[in-house]
Amino acid sequence: MTVDVGSRLRFVRERQGLSQRELSKRAGVTNSTISLIEAGRMNPSIGALKRILDGIPVGLSEFFAIVPEASSRFFYTADELTEIGKGLISYRQVGERVFGKTLQILSETYQPGADTGRVPLMHEGQEGAVVISGRLEVTVEGRVRVLGPGDAYYFESHKPHRFRCVGQEPCRLISACTPPSF
Repeated sequence: MTVDVGSRLRFVRERQGLSQRELSKRAGVTNSTISLIEAGRMNPSIGALKRILDGIPVGLSEFFAIVPEASSRFFYTADELTEIGKGLISYRQVGERVFGKTLQILSETYQPGADTGRVPLMHEGQEGAVVISGRLEVTVEGRVRVLGPGDAYYFESHKPHRFRCVGQEPCRLISACTPPSF
């Protein structure tokens, strides 16, 4: 059985009401370390994980014994989506949390000029989306395409990719990612 340390860490941190920045201060590690672990881009050593968990505080055995709570909810109104992004890109997640889940669905909004960054994103899994409004420039493995309403993308997420809103209006899309990457 594979344990998703990143999602588990995010769940435990959020359950304690801690930001990534606060946990990094408490644990004596960089904020980027916490972010990389939670995004599944870094696997910490047992010693590093113990130091991070001491900042919560929670023991290793308790951390690995946590069983995700099954949600009894099936439906969500627009104002019940969970905001997990800030700034020029809004990521509104369907459901309260994705810990223990294999699929993440997002309602994304990119403000004009918003960009995921010059360094391409790469992670395990697959992702896809349908553009609802506006125009989104999508780059995958160096190939660039501008997508408009009704257009879509789907690719293996380990391929370097980047997103950028082009045009004068915000771009809205509905996306899905497996496994969850936020």
